[in-house]
Amino acid sequence: MLSSSLLVFFLNRLPMKYWWTEKTEWHAVASWTWDAHDETCGICRMAFDGCCPDCKLPGDDCPLIWGACNHAFHLHCILKWVNSQTPQAHCPMCRRDWQFKE
Repeated sequence: MLSSSLLVFFLNRLPMKYWWTEKTEWHAVASWTWDAHDETCGICRMAFDGCCPDCKLPGDDCPLIWGACNHAFHLHCILKWVNSQTPQAHCPMCRRDWQFKE
């Protein structure tokens, strides 16, 4: 964030033609990250900022899921893990009984 005095300094250095032009278009840039303690999924070892091996694009289609033990995994990874465990699924990291965090 620029202070007002610094901003005035930069504005005073602009050529006069910029004071009279009107901006008709603009381009926004944004970024996002998942708020997880780890950087990679404990099952597929892919980054949380990316997506699981089953998905093509990261984002809302490949969300993170936290367990009651506070371990995070890609949704598709933990669903495959839970479905492959019988009779009771365990967290792949700490081996506690798996429960989705509410």
